[in-house]
Amino acid sequence: MLDGYFAPGGFSFALLLIFIAFFILQIFYYGFFFLRFVRYRVPEEKVTPEGVSVVICARNEYMQLKENLPLILGQDYPVYEVVVVNHASDDDSAHLLSQMADEYPKLKIVEIRENLNFFEGKKFPLSIGIKSASYDLVLLTDADCRPAGSGWIAHMAKGFTKEKEIVLGYGAYNDTGTFLNRLIRFDTVHIALQYLSYALAGIPYMGVGRNMAYRKSLFYEKKGFTSHYMIRSGDDDLFINRAANRKNSNVVIDPESFTFSKAKKSFREWWIQKKRHLSTGRYYRPAHKFLLGLYSLSMVLWYATFAALLALDYTILFVLALFILRLAVQLVIFRKTLTRLNEKGIWLLVPFFEIILILLNIVLSVSRSMSKEATWK
Repeated sequence: MLDGYFAPGGFSFALLLIFIAFFILQIFYYGFFFLRFVRYRVPEEKVTPEGVSVVICARNEYMQLKENLPLILGQDYPVYEVVVVNHASDDDSAHLLSQMADEYPKLKIVEIRENLNFFEGKKFPLSIGIKSASYDLVLLTDADCRPAGSGWIAHMAKGFTKEKEIVLGYGAYNDTGTFLNRLIRFDTVHIALQYLSYALAGIPYMGVGRNMAYRKSLFYEKKGFTSHYMIRSGDDDLFINRAANRKNSNVVIDPESFTFSKAKKSFREWWIQKKRHLSTGRYYRPAHKFLLGLYSLSMVLWYATFAALLALDYTILFVLALFILRLAVQLVIFRKTLTRLNEKGIWLLVPFFEIILILLNIVLSVSRSMSKEATWK
């Protein structure tokens, strides 16, 4: 009876085997990697506070600096400074920063008058900012980011120990309630779930420049961005990809450690941003590319073989059972993940958003290969 039901041999049976194989792969990623993020508990370690240099690169960011910089300069932390690199801005940023420096003694301004192209994109001004930092702990964020609260620096600094030289945090986007905003926030959560989970598994491969930190001494030890200075993007993920390992990396998952910024308002703007971010993936270490590529491929072929088996009307009940089981695992993991990251209004849309992003990433991969990479500003 069982042999008759599964009808061994033939195209349909081969599809079923592929479907089962990618089901197992998907469950493996959720159970071995993503479950680590859900179950992670921050160890309570007593760490002597060190001085922290917050480094921000800004180019024509007058309004963002005016709105967010006071929040960063008002942190509840004993010893810190905020280094702002004003990179060839032609708005009123220089005047604003000069005024703020009179009010906030912790503010250090580095002016770059000309757009010198020693490095592509943001890497040159960021290198200057890190060089100008007074303290060994360097905490990075962007001009359009605001900290979750006055304890942001303190919580990120807790991630540093004698062994841990890199701290990866979460950079969220403001919730505006629109469909595009929810899609962008789901994409952000999905990416964070991967890089934070893999880091917890001892395979750190990237961080986001909106909220990450490392030691200045490590930056110099790894020769900064010199190994990828000709690549426009990658000041965050490519450096982490080169410098991070299972021993020197840590993650901080606490609502007070988050940063928030405004998501793109139009699909076109987000498309350009996403294409720029994806352009660095080809430069990851081979093991990281394999790990990430296998996960993406397993998702694509999981849905493709599911649709094909439904169309062929082959072992429908069995196929649906595996589909529902994988969906249940996904929804449980994402519900707990979204709760930890304080992300609302996304959970029930997770399967739908996943399919949309699969299709978009396929189109992006083709589009990226046919066009030039976008610049920082």
